[in-house]
Amino acid sequence: MFRLGLFIASIIIAVDQISKMYLIDLMARHPGGIEVTSFFNLVMVWNRGVSFGMFAGDNMRWILVAVASVISVVVFFWLRKATNQILSIGLGLVLGGAIGNIIDRIRFGAVADFFDFDLIIMRWPAFNVADMAIVVGVIAILLENLFQGRKSGKMSS
Repeated sequence: MFRLGLFIASIIIAVDQISKMYLIDLMARHPGGIEVTSFFNLVMVWNRGVSFGMFAGDNMRWILVAVASVISVVVFFWLRKATNQILSIGLGLVLGGAIGNIIDRIRFGAVADFFDFDLIIMRWPAFNVADMAIVVGVIAILLENLFQGRKSGKMSS
C-alpha cells in the first residue's frame, strides 16, 4: 500500500508541475485570461496565502512552506501505516498535492493557480492540479474512514 501511495504522489507532483510550466508560459502570452466556456476560464493567479487567499502576506511564505512540510511528513508516515487501497490513494493524492504547492512556494513565493469556474451562484477561487488532488484525496480519506468504521462496527469520529 505504501508504494501505491508514493506512486500516486509522484504522478500528482509530475502532472502538477508540468501543467504549471505549460500554463505559466501560456498565461504570459494571454495576460487577460482565456475563456474556455461560458463558465470556465484559464487565468493566472498567484496565491500567496492558503485556501481562498487567507494568510497571504510577505512574511508568510516560509511559514506556509514549513507548515505544509510538517503536514506532508505526517501524511507520509500515515501512508506507511495504510492498510487498504482507498486510504493509500487518498493519502498519496494529498501528499502529492501538498508537495506540488510547496515546490511553487519555494520557486515562486506563491502558488500558481489557473482554473477559474464561474458557477451560477458564485465564482469559485482559481485552483490548480495540486489543489484538486488534495480535495479528492481528503474526500477519499473521509469516505474510507466512514466505511471502514461501519465495517468494523465502530463509530467514526
